[in-house]
Amino acid sequence: QVQLVESGGGLVQAGDSLRLSCAASRRTFSAYAMAWFRQAPGKEREFVAAITWNGGSTYYADSVKGRFTISRNNAAKNTVYLQMNMLKAEDTAVYYCAAGSRGPLGVVGGYDYWGQGTQVTVSS
Repeated sequence: QVQLVESGGGLVQAGDSLRLSCAASRRTFSAYAMAWFRQAPGKEREFVAAITWNGGSTYYADSVKGRFTISRNNAAKNTVYLQMNMLKAEDTAVYYCAAGSRGPLGVVGGYDYWGQGTQVTVSS
């Protein structure tokens, strides 16, 4: 079992930046691909970004390419990050961290473990 705890959400203005963090409970964190998804009110959960187990490859939704960056620290902190720049009102959502070992990386069904989510609100 892997427990994931997100942090770093908040209320910001359009154009601002935020960095989300997701801390994992297990040392085998490094064996999992990690991802961020988000869910806005009344909408389905959607893929934002993913990173392979060793950080060698990253993937992004078209809507966040060039603005968001996913990274991970396997060595010491068992943590995955999402740096969000140039935030827009349409980025407002609850952001969820996910861990998985079976893929595919861009869909909800590819992940076995989920955090509780952190709210990001971008005012325009």
